[in-house]
Amino acid sequence: MKSLDILIVGVGGQGTLLASRVLGKYALESGYDVKLSEVHGMAQRGGSVMTYVRIGEKIASPIIDEGRADLILAFEKLEALRYAHYLKPEGEILYSTQEIMPMPVVTGAAEYPKGIEEQLRGDGVDALDLALQAGNSKAANSVMLGALCKKLGLDREKFEAALLASIPQKTIDMNRRAFELGYAAV
Repeated sequence: MKSLDILIVGVGGQGTLLASRVLGKYALESGYDVKLSEVHGMAQRGGSVMTYVRIGEKIASPIIDEGRADLILAFEKLEALRYAHYLKPEGEILYSTQEIMPMPVVTGAAEYPKGIEEQLRGDGVDALDLALQAGNSKAANSVMLGALCKKLGLDREKFEAALLASIPQKTIDMNRRAFELGYAAV
Protein backbone atom coordinates (compact mmCIF):
# COMPACT_ATOMS: atom_id res chain seq x y z
CA MET A 1 0.00 0.00 0.00
CA LYS A 2 1.25 3.44 -0.87
CA SER A 3 0.70 6.39 1.41
CA LEU A 4 -3.02 6.90 1.86
CA ASP A 5 -4.96 9.86 3.25
CA ILE A 6 -8.59 9.09 4.12
CA LEU A 7 -11.16 11.47 5.58
CA ILE A 8 -14.04 9.73 7.36
CA VAL A 9 -17.13 11.89 7.81
CA GLY A 10 -20.64 11.50 9.08
CA VAL A 11 -23.10 12.49 11.75
CA GLY A 12 -22.62 11.83 15.45
CA GLY A 13 -23.68 8.32 16.38
CA GLN A 14 -23.05 6.71 12.98
CA GLY A 15 -19.86 4.94 13.98
CA THR A 16 -17.34 7.09 12.13
CA LEU A 17 -14.92 7.02 15.06
CA LEU A 18 -15.12 3.24 15.28
CA ALA A 19 -14.46 3.07 11.53
CA SER A 20 -11.31 5.17 11.88
CA ARG A 21 -10.05 2.97 14.71
CA VAL A 22 -10.70 -0.22 12.69
CA LEU A 23 -8.83 1.23 9.70
CA GLY A 24 -6.00 2.29 12.01
CA LYS A 25 -5.84 -1.17 13.61
CA TYR A 26 -5.70 -2.81 10.17
CA ALA A 27 -2.89 -0.48 9.05
CA LEU A 28 -0.82 -1.07 12.20
CA GLU A 29 -1.26 -4.84 11.97
CA SER A 30 -0.17 -4.62 8.33
CA GLY A 31 3.09 -2.95 9.36
CA TYR A 32 2.30 0.65 8.44
CA ASP A 33 2.60 3.84 10.40
CA VAL A 34 -0.80 5.39 11.01
CA LYS A 35 -2.01 8.64 12.51
CA LEU A 36 -5.61 9.46 13.45
CA SER A 37 -7.13 12.78 14.40
CA GLU A 38 -10.75 13.06 15.44
CA VAL A 39 -12.82 16.24 15.17
CA HIS A 40 -16.11 15.67 16.98
CA GLY A 41 -17.99 18.93 16.45
CA MET A 42 -21.50 18.62 17.87
CA ALA A 43 -21.43 14.84 17.67
CA GLN A 44 -23.62 14.37 20.72
CA ARG A 45 -26.43 16.26 19.02
CA GLY A 46 -26.25 14.62 15.62
CA GLY A 47 -23.73 17.13 14.33
CA SER A 48 -20.93 16.69 11.87
CA VAL A 49 -18.04 14.38 12.77
CA MET A 50 -14.81 14.00 10.82
CA THR A 51 -11.71 11.90 11.33
CA TYR A 52 -8.41 12.07 9.51
CA VAL A 53 -6.68 8.73 8.86
CA ARG A 54 -3.18 8.84 7.38
CA ILE A 55 -1.39 5.59 6.53
CA GLY A 56 2.09 5.07 5.10
CA GLU A 57 5.69 4.10 5.76
CA LYS A 58 6.31 7.14 8.00
CA ILE A 59 3.57 9.62 8.85
CA ALA A 60 4.54 12.82 10.65
CA SER A 61 1.19 14.56 11.11
CA PRO A 62 -2.38 13.29 11.49
CA ILE A 63 -3.92 16.25 9.64
CA ILE A 64 -5.04 16.10 6.02
CA ASP A 65 -5.03 19.48 4.29
CA GLU A 66 -7.85 20.56 1.99
CA GLY A 67 -7.33 19.19 -1.51
CA ARG A 68 -5.09 16.34 -0.29
CA ALA A 69 -7.39 13.39 0.61
CA ASP A 70 -7.15 10.28 -1.54
CA LEU A 71 -10.57 9.12 -0.42
CA ILE A 72 -13.50 10.37 1.60
CA LEU A 73 -15.54 7.71 3.37
CA ALA A 74 -18.89 9.36 4.12
CA PHE A 75 -21.61 7.82 6.25
CA GLU A 76 -24.19 10.38 5.05
CA LYS A 77 -24.34 12.00 1.62
CA LEU A 78 -24.72 15.65 2.71
CA GLU A 79 -21.59 15.17 4.84
CA ALA A 80 -19.84 13.83 1.73
CA LEU A 81 -20.71 17.02 -0.11
CA ARG A 82 -19.77 19.21 2.86
CA TYR A 83 -16.20 17.83 2.88
CA ALA A 84 -15.68 17.18 -0.85
CA HIS A 85 -13.19 20.08 -1.02
CA TYR A 86 -10.74 17.89 0.92
CA LEU A 87 -10.34 15.58 -2.09
CA LYS A 88 -7.31 15.77 -4.33
CA PRO A 89 -8.20 16.10 -8.03
CA GLU A 90 -7.97 12.34 -8.64
CA GLY A 91 -9.55 11.41 -5.29
CA GLU A 92 -12.88 9.64 -4.86
CA ILE A 93 -15.75 9.53 -2.42
CA LEU A 94 -17.32 6.36 -1.10
CA TYR A 95 -20.59 7.41 0.49
CA SER A 96 -23.74 6.08 2.07
CA THR A 97 -26.87 7.26 0.31
CA GLN A 98 -28.55 7.74 3.70
CA GLU A 99 -30.06 11.16 4.42
CA ILE A 100 -30.04 12.47 7.99
CA MET A 101 -31.84 15.76 8.30
CA PRO A 102 -29.75 18.49 9.98
CA MET A 103 -31.47 20.67 12.58
CA PRO A 104 -32.19 23.60 10.18
CA VAL A 105 -34.07 21.16 7.93
CA VAL A 106 -35.92 19.61 10.88
CA THR A 107 -37.06 23.04 12.10
CA GLY A 108 -38.12 24.12 8.60
CA ALA A 109 -35.49 26.87 8.33
CA ALA A 110 -33.80 25.13 5.37
CA GLU A 111 -34.35 22.35 2.86
CA TYR A 112 -32.22 19.26 2.40
CA PRO A 113 -30.23 19.88 -0.81
CA LYS A 114 -31.31 18.06 -3.94
CA GLY A 115 -29.00 16.52 -6.53
CA ILE A 116 -26.17 15.73 -4.11
CA GLU A 117 -25.31 12.41 -5.73
CA GLU A 118 -24.78 14.09 -9.10
CA GLN A 119 -22.18 16.38 -7.50
CA LEU A 120 -20.15 13.58 -5.92
CA ARG A 121 -17.51 11.62 -7.78
CA GLY A 122 -17.43 8.13 -6.43
CA ASP A 123 -19.62 5.24 -5.36
CA GLY A 124 -22.85 5.43 -3.39
CA VAL A 125 -23.89 2.51 -1.20
CA ASP A 126 -27.34 2.05 0.35
CA ALA A 127 -25.69 1.23 3.67
CA LEU A 128 -28.86 1.65 5.73
CA ASP A 129 -30.83 -0.89 3.68
CA LEU A 130 -27.93 -3.35 3.69
CA ALA A 131 -27.51 -2.93 7.46
CA LEU A 132 -31.20 -3.69 7.94
CA GLN A 133 -30.73 -6.82 5.82
CA ALA A 134 -27.87 -7.78 8.14
CA GLY A 135 -30.12 -7.34 11.18
CA ASN A 136 -29.78 -3.79 12.54
CA SER A 137 -29.53 -0.25 11.17
CA LYS A 138 -26.59 0.38 13.52
CA ALA A 139 -24.47 -1.95 11.35
CA ALA A 140 -24.37 0.62 8.51
CA ASN A 141 -20.80 1.49 9.50
CA SER A 142 -19.79 -2.16 9.00
CA VAL A 143 -21.44 -2.07 5.58
CA MET A 144 -19.34 0.97 4.69
CA LEU A 145 -16.17 -0.69 6.02
CA GLY A 146 -16.83 -3.72 3.81
CA ALA A 147 -17.26 -1.41 0.82
CA LEU A 148 -14.07 0.47 1.75
CA CYS A 149 -12.11 -2.76 2.05
CA LYS A 150 -13.09 -3.81 -1.47
CA LYS A 151 -12.68 -0.32 -2.97
CA LEU A 152 -9.10 -0.07 -1.66
CA GLY A 153 -8.24 -3.70 -2.43
CA LEU A 154 -7.28 -4.40 1.19
CA ASP A 155 -6.74 -7.87 2.65
CA ARG A 156 -10.35 -8.87 3.35
CA GLU A 157 -9.66 -11.40 6.11
CA LYS A 158 -7.30 -9.10 7.99
CA PHE A 159 -9.61 -6.08 7.65
CA GLU A 160 -12.68 -8.04 8.77
CA ALA A 161 -10.68 -9.38 11.74
CA ALA A 162 -9.76 -5.79 12.74
CA LEU A 163 -13.47 -4.89 12.65
CA LEU A 164 -14.63 -7.91 14.62
CA ALA A 165 -11.94 -7.37 17.27
CA SER A 166 -13.25 -3.82 17.79
CA ILE A 167 -16.92 -4.51 18.47
CA PRO A 168 -18.93 -6.20 21.25
CA GLN A 169 -18.91 -10.01 21.04
CA LYS A 170 -22.73 -10.20 20.85
CA THR A 171 -22.79 -8.18 17.60
CA ILE A 172 -20.16 -10.15 15.67
CA ASP A 173 -22.50 -12.21 13.46
CA MET A 174 -24.60 -9.19 12.47
CA ASN A 175 -21.54 -7.04 11.74
CA ARG A 176 -19.92 -9.85 9.75
CA ARG A 177 -23.06 -10.05 7.56
CA ALA A 178 -23.08 -6.26 7.19
CA PHE A 179 -19.40 -6.23 6.21
CA GLU A 180 -20.02 -8.94 3.58
CA LEU A 181 -23.00 -7.06 2.13
CA GLY A 182 -20.93 -3.85 1.90
CA TYR A 183 -18.04 -5.72 0.29
CA ALA A 184 -20.40 -7.12 -2.36
CA ALA A 185 -22.03 -3.72 -2.98
CA VAL A 186 -18.99 -2.07 -4.61
